[in-house]
Amino acid sequence: MSAIPVIAVFDVGKTNKKLFLFDQDYKIVFEKSARFTETVDEDGFVCENLQSLRLSVFDSLSEIFRLKEFKVKAVNFSAYGASFVHLDESGQALAPLYNYLKPYPEELSKRFYAEYGGELKFSTETASPILGSLNSGLQLYRIKHEQPGLYHRIKYSLHLPQYLSFLLSGQYYSDLTSIGCHTAMWDFNNDRYHEWIQRESLALKLAPVAAADKALPALFPGNNYKVGVGLHDSSAALIPYLVNFQEPFILISTGTWCISLNPFNQTPLTADELDKDCLFYIQYKGKHVKASRLFSGLEHEQQVKRIAAHFNQDSIKYRNLPFDAEVTAKLKKQHPQMATGVFQKQSMFGSRDLSAFISDVEAYHQLVLDLVNLQVGSTQLLLNSTSVKRIFVDGGFSKNSIYMHLLATSFKGMETFAASMAQASAVGAALCIHKEWNSKQVPSDIIELKYYSANESVSA
Repeated sequence: MSAIPVIAVFDVGKTNKKLFLFDQDYKIVFEKSARFTETVDEDGFVCENLQSLRLSVFDSLSEIFRLKEFKVKAVNFSAYGASFVHLDESGQALAPLYNYLKPYPEELSKRFYAEYGGELKFSTETASPILGSLNSGLQLYRIKHEQPGLYHRIKYSLHLPQYLSFLLSGQYYSDLTSIGCHTAMWDFNNDRYHEWIQRESLALKLAPVAAADKALPALFPGNNYKVGVGLHDSSAALIPYLVNFQEPFILISTGTWCISLNPFNQTPLTADELDKDCLFYIQYKGKHVKASRLFSGLEHEQQVKRIAAHFNQDSIKYRNLPFDAEVTAKLKKQHPQMATGVFQKQSMFGSRDLSAFISDVEAYHQLVLDLVNLQVGSTQLLLNSTSVKRIFVDGGFSKNSIYMHLLATSFKGMETFAASMAQASAVGAALCIHKEWNSKQVPSDIIELKYYSANESVSA
C-alpha cells in the first residue's frame, strides 16, 4: 500500500503545542500534543521554554518521517503572536522568549509615546491599542534601550511562527500576518513599517518580508518536503473561511479571547474603536481585517466555577446544558440587563448576587445572556459600512447551545452559524501553501455549519 501524501502542521499555542498530519482532503490522519513546563527569564518572570519547543519540533518530525504509511510533502506553522525570538549570527537564540504578559516599564512607555506623537496618534496609525509587551515591537525597543549589549548581538528578531520555520529551512523571513497583529510596527495608512522602526534602526534587525504562501526548501533531513514561512494563529484560523465563502461575513473566534474578525471592513480605526479594543490584523493575502476583542472565555471559566461552588455542582454539568427559552424570558423580566449593543469589557454577571437565582441552571443562563450582550456590543463595532449578512462562530462557544441561540436572537437581520472545523488555525496554515504540496482541489466541506434561527431561539 502506497504512503499517504500529507502536510505536517505545528500549531503552537500558549498552553498546548500540537502536531497534525492532514491528508489531501484536509482530514486529520495523525496528531500528538505536548505541554512544556515554563521557565523564567532573567527577571524571574515566567516564559516559554524555547529549548523544549525547539527539540520537540525536531523530535516530532523525526518520529513522523519514520512512519511508513505517510509521505510528508510539506510542513507549516501557526503560532501565537506578540513573541520574538532573538537570534545571533549563527542562528542561536540569544535571549528567553519573553512573555507578552510581562509588565512593560512605565517610564520607557511614556518616553516612547512622547517621542512618536502621543498614544492616540500612534495607536491609530499602527492599529494597535496600547498593550505594553503585547505590542511586540516595543519588546525590541525595550531591549535596545535596556540591554544594549544584547541588542548589538542580535542578527535577526523573528516572530515565533517564523522562528519555527527557520529551524527547518535555515532561512530568515518575516511575515505580514505576524507583523500586522497589534505589534505597533506597521503603518496601516501607508502599508509599510511605521517610521519609528526606521528612526530607531530596528529595520536592521528584521528579516525580509515573505509572502504567506511562500514555501522554502527544507534543511532538516527528511524526504523532499517544502517548508512554509509560518502564520500568526488568529490570521491562520480565518483562511478556511476566506477560501470557502465569498459573501461578506464576520467570524467570531471563541476561546480564552473572543475575537470578532471582519475581513470586509477596512475603514480606518477611530479613537473610540481603539479605546474599545478594536485593532487591525493583516490576512494572509495582505488585506486588512478589522477586529474587536473580549476576554470573555476567561470570564466564562471563572464564573462557571463560582456558580458550581455556590450551588454545590460539578462545573462539567454546564458544558452541554440545553437552551431553555422560558428561563431566558423569565430572566429578562426579573433581572436588570445590559442595554443591547452597549460596549463593555466585562459583563454584569460578576456583580450579580447568585442567591437571586432559584437554580444553577437559571444562574448559568444569566451568565451566558450577559456574555452574549457583551459580545453583541463588541461585534457591532465592526458592522459599520459593510454588507455582512452572515456570522460564523467557531471555537468553544460554537458548541454552547445557549450562547448560539441567544446570539442568533441578537442579530435578527443575519444568518448565524456554529462552525465546526477540526483545528482551524492548523487547517489555515495547511491551506495557505496548498499549491506546494496538494494536487487535489480544495474540498468544499472543510467547515461544517449548523444554522441557528433567530425566530426559534427565544419565546417572547
